[in-house]
Amino acid sequence: MSSGKGAPTITNSGDLEAGQRMFELCKELWPLNRSLTGPGNRETLQILAREFPEIEIFEVPSGVEAFDWNVPQEWSVNEAWIKGPAGEVIADFSVNNLHLVGYSSPVHARLSLEELQSFLHTLPAQPDAIPYVTSYYNQTWGFCISENQRQGLAPGTYEVLIDSKLFSGAMSYGEIFLPGENKSEVLLSTYICHPSMANNELSGIAVSLQLARDLKEMKQRENSYRVLFLPETIGAIYYLSQNLANLQENVIAGYVVTCVGDERGFSYVPSRKGDSYADKVAHYVLDGLKSEVTFYEWKDRQSDERQYSAPLVDLPVGSIMRSKYGSYPEYHTSLDTLGDVVTPAGLAGARNIYLEALRIIEANFKPLATTFCEPQLGKRGLYPNIGKKGVYEDIRVLRDLLSWSDGSISLLEIAQKSGHDFWALHESATLLLNEGLVQNNSVRT
Repeated sequence: MSSGKGAPTITNSGDLEAGQRMFELCKELWPLNRSLTGPGNRETLQILAREFPEIEIFEVPSGVEAFDWNVPQEWSVNEAWIKGPAGEVIADFSVNNLHLVGYSSPVHARLSLEELQSFLHTLPAQPDAIPYVTSYYNQTWGFCISENQRQGLAPGTYEVLIDSKLFSGAMSYGEIFLPGENKSEVLLSTYICHPSMANNELSGIAVSLQLARDLKEMKQRENSYRVLFLPETIGAIYYLSQNLANLQENVIAGYVVTCVGDERGFSYVPSRKGDSYADKVAHYVLDGLKSEVTFYEWKDRQSDERQYSAPLVDLPVGSIMRSKYGSYPEYHTSLDTLGDVVTPAGLAGARNIYLEALRIIEANFKPLATTFCEPQLGKRGLYPNIGKKGVYEDIRVLRDLLSWSDGSISLLEIAQKSGHDFWALHESATLLLNEGLVQNNSVRT
């Protein structure tokens, strides 16, 4: 919504500096072993609190019910490795936390190569990559190595150690709430449950935090903003179980921020109904890009939009991404790295797209004309003094805006119907508001 005071002003340090700042945060978070629960998640949130002290950190005890789910046991790992017949280290959790299957139970055993094989996970189609594998709700253990490494394993006895704990602890999550002048809320949600992967995990955290900074610096916020840092699936489900009524009443648009760090094309996964306010804003912003954009359908969902747009929930939440999860070759492998996949420029580009979407949501409103027929623009200095061929093009945006100002459609919808740029329409709308020729009929789309 907008009071008609012009496009919202956001101060920032510039694309390059912001991109590098996000990249440096990713580097700091890279080695932490994040999962659904555990010390890696807490340390991640503590780093975010250092960067943005307004974040609130919550702990939810294991076993707490959340709709059809329960908060899982906490999982922590001290060390985990495999040693070969000659004592050589085959896989070491301390070197790469992807080597250990997520939520592996403790074990210390000696196994033959044949026995060990059933506990090893590889990607034959990507023989140099270590896969990311989890077993959250089925108690087991395992290791992940490259297929090339697996093919080189010699017969003999292997020693396996997993010094881990599964216990009644807590699930951690973080929340930033930035109040605006109205109760209408915009929701941004990202997840903190993956270990060392750059695009699928760290990019969402870094861009979300930067957007919180940008929003905090906004001189005037019409809407309130809620930024969530949650374990995927169970975190979103728990949060919804505690806050559903408030979210359904107030959230006008939202996005799951993930896979936003590479320099490939942009993509979009819509809300379930496909025509929410969030969908309309995303389409407008992405359609304006000169590069190719991939628009997916609800059937292509895979992240927390599954929860936010689920039946009985139906929040207007989609996901603007760079390369969509599951669509790029490095996804869920050790190849999803900083520098090779995620770059400062990639992060900055995603931040700018999201920022433009949020600025439009801030500035959008439904103009309602205050005069019957067209107003007399000339006496207000809004019409050319001399009428001749060509001069009307100068005021076409303003006149087209007036023709749609029946209070039922927003500036964004007028932009889509007329083909005019949103911000050109907003500038004209501000002139008309100042002259009392339209009034703000609010917007909640």
